[in-house]
Amino acid sequence: MIETSYFGIYVPGLLLLAGGAMACSWWVRRLLALLGVYRWVWHPPLFDLGLYLLSLYALVWLARAISS
Repeated sequence: MIETSYFGIYVPGLLLLAGGAMACSWWVRRLLALLGVYRWVWHPPLFDLGLYLLSLYALVWLARAISS
């Protein structure tokens, strides 16, 4: 992964992707809540964690595909 300099402080690329995944999963959670999907979910916090991990995996995969 590539490090990024942010005002002279080096930030790991995975930290930036984790922040982006947090924002993406937040929007998807809002959409799913509006659609009423959470009525069918047994354990919402566990579902949210899985959703976050899937979005983080997708962003890492996309970043690796773009950098290659």
